[in-house]
Amino acid sequence: MRRPDLPPPPPFSDDWALFLDVDGTLLDFADAPHRVHVDPDMLEALDVLHRRLDGALALVSGRSLEQLDHLFAPLRLPAAGLHGLEHRGDGPAAKPPTPLRTLRGEARTVALRHPGAVVEDKGATIALHWRGNPDAEPAMRALAEAAIAWLPGYSLQPGDHVLELRPKGANKGAAVARMLDEAPFAGRTPVFVGDDHTDEHGFEAVLAHGGIAVLVGDRQPSCARHGLASPAEVRSWLVEAAQP
Repeated sequence: MRRPDLPPPPPFSDDWALFLDVDGTLLDFADAPHRVHVDPDMLEALDVLHRRLDGALALVSGRSLEQLDHLFAPLRLPAAGLHGLEHRGDGPAAKPPTPLRTLRGEARTVALRHPGAVVEDKGATIALHWRGNPDAEPAMRALAEAAIAWLPGYSLQPGDHVLELRPKGANKGAAVARMLDEAPFAGRTPVFVGDDHTDEHGFEAVLAHGGIAVLVGDRQPSCARHGLASPAEVRSWLVEAAQP
């Protein structure tokens, strides 16, 4: 459901720089991250809009670039992965600290005790999911909160049925700001579409550049000033915008 106080985004414009979150925005959530479905019509629309915007369309996601390229193949769009830790064209992300590798094993042990819970190993970050088993939330939260004490430089990022441990300072707003300083995004009106708490940094970045922030769903509070009801509505919006 779209928040009634947030109007739909304005008509699509060829002078936009479009930044899109993935899970909960382009894709419906699934019990596990690898079970999401990518709509072929949406893929075609992204391809059309990427060309129409002269390349100024990017994915900005908590997923890794490798995951994004697998999901959206054969497209290989501009992208920032792992909440901005990875950028297309940069070298590989830094190796995770030893305590994070230790945490993986402990988290997997907890997940085995709660079938449906998922430990998503992204290399430099780890996400603990309990969408598939809400009863796992207390154990997952306790493990993550205890781990922060021995992971200097890391912070906890809450999401929808997930907690992620990731390096401080990496966020989607910083990723967007970096891209807005570079071609083909520079000089355009930035638009960020996202659903989760992690997307608020992206909203703040585009609003600071005179852009448009679009919240997917009815989450409160948010600094977004426009809204769409669901990933299905986002996909329809993109497909319609891609029509000749």
